[in-house]
Amino acid sequence: MRLAFSISGHRAAGDAVRVARAAEQAGCDTVWITEDYCERGAFALAGAIAAVTERVRIGIGVINPWTRHPALIAMELAALDEVSEGRAVLGLGASNPRWMSDQLGIPFDRPIGRLTESVDLVRALMTGEPVRHHGAHFQVEATLAFTPPRTRPPIVLGVKGPRALAMAAERADGLLLSILSSAPYVASVRERVGADLELSAYVGLSVDDADPAAARDRARAGVATYLGVHGDHEITRTAGLDPERCAAFRAGWRAGAPRTDLVDDVLLDVFTAAGTLGDAARHLRGLADAGLDVAVIRDAPETDPTTLLRTASVALGR
Repeated sequence: MRLAFSISGHRAAGDAVRVARAAEQAGCDTVWITEDYCERGAFALAGAIAAVTERVRIGIGVINPWTRHPALIAMELAALDEVSEGRAVLGLGASNPRWMSDQLGIPFDRPIGRLTESVDLVRALMTGEPVRHHGAHFQVEATLAFTPPRTRPPIVLGVKGPRALAMAAERADGLLLSILSSAPYVASVRERVGADLELSAYVGLSVDDADPAAARDRARAGVATYLGVHGDHEITRTAGLDPERCAAFRAGWRAGAPRTDLVDDVLLDVFTAAGTLGDAARHLRGLADAGLDVAVIRDAPETDPTTLLRTASVALGR
């Protein structure tokens, strides 16, 4: 299993660039740049990172077709691929109503259809050929003013529902699975999308051999938060959570009080690489055995990223 690192949008731009260089030096396969709303913009950071790195792939993980038109996505992707000399990876997702409707006032309807059209449009535009598309969501008659350096850079989809996963299996070069993707969930996804699609997943890492209980305690808030975000979903059900417990996590998240009291050691073992180095290694090994290709270590701005990267490398046996 390969290693990647996800840079938090809470990091200052200069700090993000330094972390990306450290990730490359640590042998990471990809640096993923998140774009949660309303954090720092991913493409600006990606361009800066491309200028100071040489080998690591630069992933935009992920943007959506609501705030960016597919033509704009293709323009930005092509330019990033030029700057990085062919190291750009596009991550696309459908976003969610909380960001789009509640925060930005953008109507959120038929997200899978919109995402599907976006993938097809970006693919078509990146060829440099004229595009004439009249679909349910986009009307496009346009051509990029230049031919991109790669006419088919990889497109990775950040999706998690059954319909979206089926679409991704047909159209994507890879999947970027959500934080808290357990080994049973990874195995379920792998079975549905086949052996050839690259599977990456965000992984929470918290290790302290001197005080493993403290390391596990540091992970509880994140687990409680994202179990609330997922709610009663295939991600949680596959991992063995019942609907009532999912509802409790959801209610706590919505109230702004994540239910850390419900995160016991069993849940930590299922969802995170937390505790001793041995605990982390077992969790990562379980993900690899389930079919995961790339573990994307999730940035923790309160933790030294070089420590996270070094710990992850050792846990992976590198």
